Amino acid sequence: MGGVKAGAPAVRGPSKRLTPRPPPRFALPRPHRPKHVPTTQELTMADLAFVAATIAVFALVALIARGVTKL
Repeated sequence: MGGVKAGAPAVRGPSKRLTPRPPPRFALPRPHRPKHVPTTQELTMADLAFVAATIAVFALVALIARGVTKL
Protein backbone atom coordinates (compact mmCIF):
# COMPACT_ATOMS: atom_id res chain seq x y z
CA MET A 1 0.00 0.00 0.00
CA GLY A 2 1.30 3.41 -0.91
CA GLY A 3 1.47 6.37 1.39
CA VAL A 4 0.11 9.86 0.95
CA LYS A 5 1.60 11.66 -2.02
CA ALA A 6 3.95 14.46 -1.12
CA GLY A 7 2.79 17.24 -3.41
CA ALA A 8 1.93 20.90 -3.26
CA PRO A 9 0.23 22.07 -0.06
CA ALA A 10 -3.58 22.47 -0.15
CA VAL A 11 -3.42 26.14 0.83
CA ARG A 12 -0.81 28.34 -0.83
CA GLY A 13 -1.07 31.32 1.45
CA PRO A 14 -3.47 33.84 2.96
CA SER A 15 -5.74 35.62 0.50
CA LYS A 16 -5.82 38.86 2.51
CA ARG A 17 -3.23 41.02 4.17
CA LEU A 18 -2.76 40.20 7.81
CA THR A 19 -1.89 43.76 8.79
CA PRO A 20 -4.70 45.90 10.22
CA ARG A 21 -6.28 48.64 8.15
CA PRO A 22 -5.15 52.19 8.87
CA PRO A 23 -7.71 54.29 10.78
CA PRO A 24 -9.96 56.51 8.63
CA ARG A 25 -8.91 60.13 8.33
CA PHE A 26 -12.45 61.46 8.47
CA ALA A 27 -15.44 60.36 10.49
CA LEU A 28 -17.97 58.31 8.60
CA PRO A 29 -21.31 60.04 7.91
CA ARG A 30 -24.07 59.16 10.31
CA PRO A 31 -27.09 57.37 8.82
CA HIS A 32 -30.03 59.66 8.19
CA ARG A 33 -33.14 59.28 10.26
CA PRO A 34 -36.34 58.74 8.31
CA LYS A 35 -38.24 61.95 7.70
CA HIS A 36 -41.64 60.32 8.08
CA VAL A 37 -42.39 58.77 11.46
CA PRO A 38 -45.68 56.82 11.48
CA THR A 39 -48.39 58.26 13.70
CA THR A 40 -50.48 56.34 16.20
CA GLN A 41 -53.46 56.40 13.82
CA GLU A 42 -51.39 54.86 11.01
CA LEU A 43 -50.11 52.13 13.31
CA THR A 44 -53.65 51.41 14.53
CA MET A 45 -54.92 51.12 10.95
CA ALA A 46 -52.07 48.74 10.12
CA ASP A 47 -52.99 46.60 13.14
CA LEU A 48 -56.64 46.52 12.10
CA ALA A 49 -55.70 45.53 8.54
CA PHE A 50 -53.53 42.71 9.89
CA VAL A 51 -56.33 41.42 12.13
CA ALA A 52 -58.85 41.58 9.26
CA ALA A 53 -56.48 39.73 6.92
CA THR A 54 -55.83 37.06 9.57
CA ILE A 55 -59.56 36.51 10.13
CA ALA A 56 -60.11 36.30 6.36
CA VAL A 57 -57.40 33.68 5.99
CA PHE A 58 -58.82 31.54 8.79
CA ALA A 59 -62.33 31.86 7.31
CA LEU A 60 -61.00 30.71 3.95
CA VAL A 61 -59.26 27.74 5.56
CA ALA A 62 -62.49 26.84 7.37
CA LEU A 63 -64.45 26.96 4.09
CA ILE A 64 -61.87 24.76 2.38
CA ALA A 65 -61.96 22.28 5.28
CA ARG A 66 -65.75 22.18 5.12
CA GLY A 67 -65.61 21.54 1.37
CA VAL A 68 -63.06 18.76 1.79
CA THR A 69 -65.20 16.97 4.40
CA LYS A 70 -68.15 16.93 1.98
CA LEU A 71 -66.09 14.99 -0.59
